[in-house]
Amino acid sequence: MIPFNKPYLTGKEAHYMYDAVYTGKLSGNGKFTKKCQHFFESNYGFRKCLLTTSCTDALEMAAILADIQPGDEVIMPSYTFVSTSNAFVLRGAHIRFADSRKDHPGIDEDSIESLITQKTKAIVPVHYAGVGCDMEKIMSIANKHNLLVIEDAAQAIDSYFTFSDGTKKALGSIGHLAAFSFHETKNIISGEGGLLAINDDRFSKRAEIIWEKGTNRSAFFRGEVDKYGWVDIGSSFLPSETIAAFLWAQLENLENIQEKRIAIWDQYYSGLKEWAENRNVRLPFVPHFATNNAHMFYLVCESVEQRTEIIERLKSKSVSAVFHYLSLHKSPFYQSKHDGRELSMSDFYSECLVRLPMYYELTEDNIDLIIGNITR
Repeated sequence: MIPFNKPYLTGKEAHYMYDAVYTGKLSGNGKFTKKCQHFFESNYGFRKCLLTTSCTDALEMAAILADIQPGDEVIMPSYTFVSTSNAFVLRGAHIRFADSRKDHPGIDEDSIESLITQKTKAIVPVHYAGVGCDMEKIMSIANKHNLLVIEDAAQAIDSYFTFSDGTKKALGSIGHLAAFSFHETKNIISGEGGLLAINDDRFSKRAEIIWEKGTNRSAFFRGEVDKYGWVDIGSSFLPSETIAAFLWAQLENLENIQEKRIAIWDQYYSGLKEWAENRNVRLPFVPHFATNNAHMFYLVCESVEQRTEIIERLKSKSVSAVFHYLSLHKSPFYQSKHDGRELSMSDFYSECLVRLPMYYELTEDNIDLIIGNITR
């Protein structure tokens, strides 16, 4: 059996988790939390980082920081996970769903400006498969209309965007705020887990308060105030030290993990390229301004029937391949709230995209078997 995903252990996770237990500091914001946050700040240029219990929590923190109020509008792709939308709907926002690009499941950047109204508060690009949206274009639109940009970088660890002047920046460091995921299906994992990256200093102080259940507890422990209390809204967003300890073991091995995943991705691509061209199947596209962090390898089929046939054929050989998102604008919860626009590319990816197994321990023989059963 070749599963779709298998969590990878570096070998240090249990040791660091025991270390966290042994220190007697388990409730969060201890040494492993600080080590992880410093890693992201120093390696990727995020102004301030806060670990969270999930990417969903990081997005919910971003929605609070953006001061989303009932009736505000937020623009995001329909082809995304429900957490992207839920975080803002919980604050009372109306979602203006955008379509996907024709060459990639990410948001169609050229459609964004037409969706902006006087009620628009934020744009939430989703870096699908870890491949960056055109952040130069998105930031230009946001600056023109005085909007916030919140990057949903759940899949985008260790991936970059290159601006037209040659400047290269990590995804998650460009927008005002960004959210990452360390769910077990991601490149770097902690079971569940997430990160809020704060790139605009005006949000830094409040983010820490929201993170600490609406209190100024962190400032108290730094000696900045003589007591702490309830000063704002917030929730229990910070993870335990055991989660941070697990994550630290992964971060120490980031380079090795990424090298292996990219090698797997490249083997898929080279083995499927000729077959895909002959069958009118599209392989993953990486725009010139983006890098590939090998989060995912997918096929875009001609039809839902072709996709179903591939999934069933692989299943008969004990290989698990799966489809991905269903368009949120057609979901049972939001269909009646959508403005009725057709989002044809989002629906196309919902019906025709299939993801192949992608995890560190896939062997070359495993991949050759998968490729052989697709191309036969």
